[in-house]
Amino acid sequence: MKRIFLLLFLVVSMTLPLVPVSVTAQDFGLEEGDGVFVLPKDAGAAEKATPVNSGSALVLAAPARIGVGQPFLVRLTSDQPLDSVSVYWLGKEVEPSISVWNNRHVALVMLGSDVLDTKAGKQDLSVIASVDGKENTLRRSVQVTSMEYPKQELTLPPSMVTPPQDVYDRISKEREQTTAAKNTVTPKRLWKLPLQRPVDGEISSTYGLQRILNGTPKNPHRGQDMRSPMGNPVKSVADGLVVLVGDHYYAGNSVYIDHGNGVVSMYFHLSKPIVKEGDTVQRGQAIGLSGMSGRATGPHLHFSLSVLGELVDPQPLFDNSADKLLN
Repeated sequence: MKRIFLLLFLVVSMTLPLVPVSVTAQDFGLEEGDGVFVLPKDAGAAEKATPVNSGSALVLAAPARIGVGQPFLVRLTSDQPLDSVSVYWLGKEVEPSISVWNNRHVALVMLGSDVLDTKAGKQDLSVIASVDGKENTLRRSVQVTSMEYPKQELTLPPSMVTPPQDVYDRISKEREQTTAAKNTVTPKRLWKLPLQRPVDGEISSTYGLQRILNGTPKNPHRGQDMRSPMGNPVKSVADGLVVLVGDHYYAGNSVYIDHGNGVVSMYFHLSKPIVKEGDTVQRGQAIGLSGMSGRATGPHLHFSLSVLGELVDPQPLFDNSADKLLN
Protein backbone atom coordinates (compact mmCIF):
# COMPACT_ATOMS: atom_id res chain seq x y z
CA MET A 1 0.00 0.00 0.00
CA LYS A 2 2.85 2.39 0.89
CA ARG A 3 4.41 1.72 -2.51
CA ILE A 4 1.15 2.58 -4.26
CA PHE A 5 0.87 5.91 -2.39
CA LEU A 6 4.50 6.68 -3.18
CA LEU A 7 3.95 5.97 -6.89
CA LEU A 8 0.85 8.21 -6.99
CA PHE A 9 2.78 11.01 -5.26
CA LEU A 10 5.59 10.85 -7.82
CA VAL A 11 3.18 10.87 -10.78
CA VAL A 12 1.24 13.88 -9.44
CA SER A 13 4.39 15.87 -8.58
CA MET A 14 5.87 15.30 -12.06
CA THR A 15 2.72 16.24 -14.00
CA LEU A 16 1.41 19.10 -11.86
CA PRO A 17 3.46 21.86 -13.63
CA LEU A 18 1.93 20.82 -16.97
CA VAL A 19 -1.68 21.39 -15.83
CA PRO A 20 -3.19 24.76 -16.82
CA VAL A 21 -3.79 26.97 -13.79
CA SER A 22 -6.92 29.09 -13.69
CA VAL A 23 -6.48 32.08 -11.37
CA THR A 24 -8.44 35.11 -10.34
CA ALA A 25 -7.58 38.38 -12.03
CA GLN A 26 -7.25 40.26 -8.75
CA ASP A 27 -3.55 41.04 -9.19
CA PHE A 28 -3.32 40.59 -12.94
CA GLY A 29 -1.74 43.04 -15.36
CA LEU A 30 -1.14 43.17 -19.11
CA GLU A 31 2.17 44.24 -20.58
CA GLU A 32 3.11 45.49 -24.03
CA GLY A 33 2.32 42.90 -26.71
CA ASP A 34 -0.06 40.74 -24.68
CA GLY A 35 -2.75 41.20 -27.31
CA VAL A 36 -0.44 40.99 -30.36
CA PHE A 37 1.84 37.94 -30.47
CA VAL A 38 1.04 34.27 -30.25
CA LEU A 39 2.83 31.99 -27.82
CA PRO A 40 5.92 30.21 -29.24
CA LYS A 41 5.62 26.41 -29.34
CA ASP A 42 8.67 24.79 -27.76
CA ALA A 43 9.18 22.65 -24.67
CA GLY A 44 11.77 20.70 -22.75
CA ALA A 45 14.01 20.79 -19.71
CA ALA A 46 17.15 22.67 -18.70
CA GLU A 47 20.39 21.26 -17.34
CA LYS A 48 22.99 22.72 -14.99
CA ALA A 49 25.74 24.82 -16.57
CA THR A 50 29.41 23.91 -16.01
CA PRO A 51 32.54 26.09 -16.27
CA VAL A 52 34.80 25.76 -19.33
CA ASN A 53 38.52 26.65 -19.22
CA SER A 54 40.56 27.97 -22.13
CA GLY A 55 43.73 26.14 -21.00
CA SER A 56 45.88 29.28 -21.21
CA ALA A 57 46.53 32.48 -19.26
CA LEU A 58 42.94 33.41 -20.12
CA VAL A 59 40.26 31.35 -18.34
CA LEU A 60 36.65 31.54 -19.56
CA ALA A 61 33.84 30.32 -17.32
CA ALA A 62 30.66 29.86 -19.33
CA PRO A 63 27.71 27.45 -19.24
CA ALA A 64 27.54 24.46 -21.57
CA ARG A 65 23.73 24.41 -21.29
CA ILE A 66 21.12 26.96 -20.24
CA GLY A 67 17.32 26.97 -20.34
CA VAL A 68 15.28 29.26 -22.59
CA GLY A 69 14.52 32.44 -20.67
CA GLN A 70 17.15 31.84 -18.01
CA PRO A 71 19.93 34.36 -17.25
CA PHE A 72 23.54 33.25 -16.87
CA LEU A 73 26.96 34.71 -16.17
CA VAL A 74 30.18 34.58 -18.17
CA ARG A 75 33.49 35.36 -16.50
CA LEU A 76 36.87 35.92 -18.13
CA THR A 77 39.92 35.77 -15.85
CA SER A 78 43.46 36.74 -16.84
CA ASP A 79 46.79 36.69 -15.03
CA GLN A 80 47.77 39.75 -17.10
CA PRO A 81 46.04 43.15 -17.40
CA LEU A 82 43.12 43.16 -19.84
CA ASP A 83 43.16 46.09 -22.25
CA SER A 84 39.59 45.42 -23.36
CA VAL A 85 37.00 42.64 -23.54
CA SER A 86 34.09 42.23 -25.97
CA VAL A 87 31.41 39.56 -25.59
CA TYR A 88 29.10 38.52 -28.45
CA TRP A 89 25.84 36.66 -27.83
CA LEU A 90 22.60 36.37 -29.87
CA GLY A 91 23.76 39.06 -32.28
CA LYS A 92 24.53 41.58 -29.52
CA GLU A 93 27.84 42.94 -28.22
CA VAL A 94 28.77 44.11 -24.74
CA GLU A 95 32.09 45.33 -23.35
CA PRO A 96 32.02 44.34 -19.67
CA SER A 97 33.73 46.23 -16.89
CA ILE A 98 37.17 44.93 -15.88
CA SER A 99 38.10 44.63 -12.21
CA VAL A 100 41.08 43.29 -10.27
CA TRP A 101 40.63 40.61 -7.61
CA ASN A 102 43.35 38.56 -5.90
CA ASN A 103 45.92 39.75 -8.48
CA ARG A 104 43.64 38.52 -11.28
CA HIS A 105 41.99 40.68 -13.91
CA VAL A 106 38.32 39.79 -14.22
CA ALA A 107 35.52 40.66 -16.66
CA LEU A 108 32.03 39.54 -15.60
CA VAL A 109 28.97 39.83 -17.84
CA MET A 110 25.32 38.79 -17.56
CA LEU A 111 23.65 37.19 -20.59
CA GLY A 112 20.39 35.37 -21.26
CA SER A 113 17.60 34.56 -23.68
CA ASP A 114 13.93 35.49 -23.97
CA VAL A 115 11.04 33.05 -23.57
CA LEU A 116 9.12 35.03 -26.21
CA ASP A 117 11.23 34.27 -29.26
CA THR A 118 14.39 32.29 -28.42
CA LYS A 119 14.41 28.80 -29.91
CA ALA A 120 16.13 25.80 -28.42
CA GLY A 121 19.42 24.84 -30.05
CA LYS A 122 23.12 25.65 -30.09
CA GLN A 123 24.13 29.30 -29.84
CA ASP A 124 27.61 30.73 -30.30
CA LEU A 125 29.33 32.67 -27.53
CA SER A 126 32.44 34.63 -28.52
CA VAL A 127 34.80 36.59 -26.30
CA ILE A 128 37.56 38.80 -27.71
CA ALA A 129 40.12 39.88 -25.12
CA SER A 130 43.01 42.24 -25.76
CA VAL A 131 46.11 41.58 -23.65
CA ASP A 132 49.23 43.73 -24.15
CA GLY A 133 47.90 44.87 -27.51
CA LYS A 134 47.22 41.34 -28.78
CA GLU A 135 43.69 40.09 -29.44
CA ASN A 136 42.69 36.64 -28.21
CA THR A 137 39.43 35.05 -29.33
CA LEU A 138 37.67 32.42 -27.23
CA ARG A 139 34.59 30.64 -28.58
CA ARG A 140 32.08 28.40 -26.88
CA SER A 141 28.95 26.63 -28.03
CA VAL A 142 26.07 26.99 -25.56
CA GLN A 143 23.14 24.58 -25.82
CA VAL A 144 19.92 26.49 -25.18
CA THR A 145 17.43 23.94 -23.91
CA SER A 146 13.64 24.14 -23.89
CA MET A 147 11.79 24.62 -20.61
CA GLU A 148 8.28 23.62 -19.63
CA TYR A 149 6.64 26.68 -18.10
CA PRO A 150 3.17 26.41 -16.49
CA LYS A 151 0.01 27.75 -18.10
CA GLN A 152 -2.29 30.49 -16.83
CA GLU A 153 -5.88 30.80 -18.02
CA LEU A 154 -7.78 34.04 -17.43
CA THR A 155 -11.13 35.44 -18.42
CA LEU A 156 -11.06 39.20 -18.80
CA PRO A 157 -13.29 41.89 -20.35
CA PRO A 158 -12.61 41.91 -24.13
CA SER A 159 -11.92 45.65 -23.98
CA MET A 160 -8.96 44.97 -21.67
CA VAL A 161 -7.39 42.35 -23.92
CA THR A 162 -7.95 44.03 -27.31
CA PRO A 163 -7.03 47.73 -27.41
CA PRO A 164 -9.28 50.12 -29.36
CA GLN A 165 -8.08 51.25 -32.77
CA ASP A 166 -7.54 54.84 -31.66
CA VAL A 167 -4.68 53.90 -29.27
CA TYR A 168 -2.60 51.91 -31.79
CA ASP A 169 -0.44 54.93 -32.67
CA ARG A 170 0.18 55.55 -28.98
CA ILE A 171 1.18 51.92 -28.41
CA SER A 172 3.55 52.03 -31.40
CA LYS A 173 5.30 55.19 -30.17
CA GLU A 174 5.61 53.79 -26.66
CA ARG A 175 7.11 50.57 -28.06
CA GLU A 176 9.86 52.60 -29.75
CA GLN A 177 10.69 54.30 -26.45
CA THR A 178 10.61 51.13 -24.36
CA THR A 179 12.62 49.14 -26.91
CA ALA A 180 15.35 51.78 -26.85
CA ALA A 181 15.37 51.73 -23.04
CA LYS A 182 15.53 47.92 -22.88
CA ASN A 183 18.52 47.89 -25.24
CA THR A 184 20.56 50.40 -23.24
CA VAL A 185 24.20 49.30 -22.90
CA THR A 186 26.61 51.45 -20.87
CA PRO A 187 30.24 50.65 -20.01
CA LYS A 188 30.23 50.61 -16.20
CA ARG A 189 28.71 47.64 -14.38
CA LEU A 190 26.68 48.82 -11.38
CA TRP A 191 24.75 45.63 -10.53
CA LYS A 192 25.79 42.93 -8.10
CA LEU A 193 24.17 39.64 -7.12
CA PRO A 194 21.93 38.72 -5.55
CA LEU A 195 19.67 41.56 -6.66
CA GLN A 196 17.56 43.43 -4.10
CA ARG A 197 13.89 42.37 -4.20
CA PRO A 198 11.82 45.41 -5.23
CA VAL A 199 8.93 44.51 -2.86
CA ASP A 200 8.47 41.91 -0.14
CA GLY A 201 5.17 40.46 -1.42
CA GLU A 202 4.89 36.91 -2.73
CA ILE A 203 4.95 36.14 -6.45
CA SER A 204 1.47 35.89 -7.96
CA SER A 205 2.57 35.23 -11.57
CA THR A 206 5.95 33.73 -12.46
CA TYR A 207 8.14 34.30 -15.49
CA GLY A 208 7.33 32.18 -18.53
CA LEU A 209 3.65 31.55 -17.78
CA GLN A 210 1.94 30.50 -20.99
CA ARG A 211 -0.97 32.91 -20.87
CA ILE A 212 -4.37 32.00 -22.29
CA LEU A 213 -6.67 35.02 -22.26
CA ASN A 214 -10.35 34.41 -22.99
CA GLY A 215 -9.41 31.07 -24.55
CA THR A 216 -6.71 32.45 -26.88
CA PRO A 217 -2.94 31.83 -26.35
CA LYS A 218 -1.05 35.08 -25.90
CA ASN A 219 2.47 36.17 -24.99
CA PRO A 220 4.27 34.25 -22.28
CA HIS A 221 4.70 36.31 -19.13
CA ARG A 222 8.11 37.96 -19.40
CA GLY A 223 8.57 39.01 -15.79
CA GLN A 224 7.21 38.49 -12.30
CA ASP A 225 4.03 39.83 -10.73
CA MET A 226 4.61 40.52 -7.03
CA ARG A 227 1.85 41.23 -4.55
CA SER A 228 2.11 44.79 -3.23
CA PRO A 229 -0.64 46.99 -1.74
CA MET A 230 -1.54 50.35 -3.19
CA GLY A 231 1.07 52.98 -2.36
CA ASN A 232 3.72 50.55 -1.14
CA PRO A 233 7.33 51.70 -1.82
CA VAL A 234 9.01 49.92 -4.77
CA LYS A 235 12.80 49.64 -4.50
CA SER A 236 15.54 49.61 -7.13
CA VAL A 237 17.17 46.17 -7.41
CA ALA A 238 20.66 47.67 -7.84
CA ASP A 239 22.54 50.93 -8.28
CA GLY A 240 21.73 52.59 -11.58
CA LEU A 241 20.55 55.48 -13.73
CA VAL A 242 16.89 56.13 -14.57
CA VAL A 243 16.62 56.07 -18.38
CA LEU A 244 12.83 56.17 -18.89
CA VAL A 245 9.78 57.22 -16.87
CA GLY A 246 6.39 57.14 -18.56
CA ASP A 247 2.67 56.44 -18.40
CA HIS A 248 2.19 53.64 -20.94
CA TYR A 249 -0.99 52.08 -22.27
CA TYR A 250 -0.29 48.52 -21.10
CA ALA A 251 2.21 48.95 -18.27
CA GLY A 252 0.83 52.19 -16.82
CA ASN A 253 3.26 54.28 -14.79
CA SER A 254 6.65 52.71 -15.47
CA VAL A 255 10.28 53.21 -14.50
CA TYR A 256 13.29 51.82 -16.42
CA ILE A 257 16.70 51.77 -14.69
CA ASP A 258 20.04 51.11 -16.41
CA HIS A 259 22.46 49.10 -14.24
CA GLY A 260 25.28 48.97 -16.77
CA ASN A 261 26.69 46.40 -19.22
CA GLY A 262 23.27 45.82 -20.79
CA VAL A 263 21.22 45.13 -17.63
CA VAL A 264 18.01 47.19 -17.32
CA SER A 265 15.28 46.73 -14.69
CA MET A 266 11.62 47.65 -15.27
CA TYR A 267 8.83 48.42 -12.80
CA PHE A 268 5.22 48.52 -14.10
CA HIS A 269 1.70 49.48 -12.92
CA LEU A 270 3.01 52.01 -10.39
CA SER A 271 0.55 54.40 -8.78
CA LYS A 272 3.27 57.04 -8.81
CA PRO A 273 6.91 57.21 -9.94
CA ILE A 274 9.05 59.18 -7.47
CA VAL A 275 12.14 59.48 -9.68
CA LYS A 276 12.70 61.20 -13.01
CA GLU A 277 14.81 60.45 -16.07
CA GLY A 278 18.48 61.14 -15.43
CA ASP A 279 18.30 60.45 -11.70
CA THR A 280 21.01 58.29 -10.13
CA VAL A 281 19.56 55.70 -7.74
CA GLN A 282 21.03 53.38 -5.15
CA ARG A 283 20.28 49.73 -4.47
CA GLY A 284 17.22 49.56 -2.20
CA GLN A 285 16.15 53.15 -2.91
CA ALA A 286 12.40 53.71 -3.46
CA ILE A 287 11.75 54.63 -7.10
CA GLY A 288 7.95 54.58 -7.05
CA LEU A 289 4.78 53.44 -5.29
CA SER A 290 2.96 50.27 -6.28
CA GLY A 291 -0.47 50.52 -7.85
CA MET A 292 -2.71 49.31 -10.66
CA SER A 293 -2.17 51.82 -13.49
CA GLY A 294 -2.37 50.71 -17.11
CA ARG A 295 -4.03 47.38 -17.98
CA ALA A 296 -4.19 45.99 -14.44
CA THR A 297 -7.05 44.57 -12.41
CA GLY A 298 -5.58 45.12 -8.96
CA PRO A 299 -2.59 46.65 -7.16
CA HIS A 300 0.67 44.76 -7.67
CA LEU A 301 4.15 45.21 -9.15
CA HIS A 302 5.16 43.72 -12.47
CA PHE A 303 8.95 43.46 -12.52
CA SER A 304 10.99 42.61 -15.62
CA LEU A 305 14.73 42.46 -16.29
CA SER A 306 16.27 43.09 -19.70
CA VAL A 307 19.71 41.71 -20.53
CA LEU A 308 20.94 43.09 -23.88
CA GLY A 309 17.29 43.46 -24.85
CA GLU A 310 16.33 39.90 -23.84
CA LEU A 311 13.74 39.72 -21.05
CA VAL A 312 14.97 36.98 -18.71
CA ASP A 313 13.66 35.19 -15.63
CA PRO A 314 14.76 37.40 -12.69
CA GLN A 315 14.23 34.78 -9.97
CA PRO A 316 17.72 33.17 -10.19
CA LEU A 317 19.22 36.65 -9.78
CA PHE A 318 17.31 37.22 -6.54
CA ASP A 319 18.29 33.79 -5.20
CA ASN A 320 21.98 33.47 -6.09
CA SER A 321 25.31 35.20 -5.77
CA ALA A 322 27.59 35.49 -8.80
CA ASP A 323 29.74 32.61 -7.52
CA LYS A 324 26.73 30.29 -7.20
CA LEU A 325 25.56 31.06 -10.74
CA LEU A 326 29.03 30.37 -12.12
CA ASN A 327 29.34 26.99 -10.34
